[in-house]
Amino acid sequence: MAVFVVLEPDVSDLSQAQDRAVLVRDGFSFWAFLLPVVWLLFHWLWIEALAALALMVAAGALATQFGGHPLLGLSLSLLTQLYFGLEARNLRINAMRRCGWRVWGPVEAVNSREAELRYAASADERDVVLEDTPWPQRTNAVRPTLRASMQTATTTFPWKR
Repeated sequence: MAVFVVLEPDVSDLSQAQDRAVLVRDGFSFWAFLLPVVWLLFHWLWIEALAALALMVAAGALATQFGGHPLLGLSLSLLTQLYFGLEARNLRINAMRRCGWRVWGPVEAVNSREAELRYAASADERDVVLEDTPWPQRTNAVRPTLRASMQTATTTFPWKR
């Protein structure tokens, strides 16, 4: 099962937010690993693409400047590509949040079609919940309860509960 992060635009109309929602699959991105700058540009992440390009050029310059082993430049480049393969989708989510989108929450599904169906089914029966809403006022938040053994536990640390 894959986890998809659902992002909704910050609009007042709930049905419009549900229609324009974007699902981003969480996890490793092969294309971002293979071609990080192209993947970032494809997803309109200009600042991140410039940072990736600068990081890759710096890694190549560092390898040639110190005249180390020829595999030094390759290993630094692969580490950079691995970072963008692992974090590319999180960079996309954060860029969308900076543009005013809000995270609705995660959806676990086999593929994107099932994730859309699960989101639509659960989005119809919920109220609008903004991230800035305080904890007790959230309607979809579940407050964790402590077990009896944890409620009576004592601590040796100097601070008080």
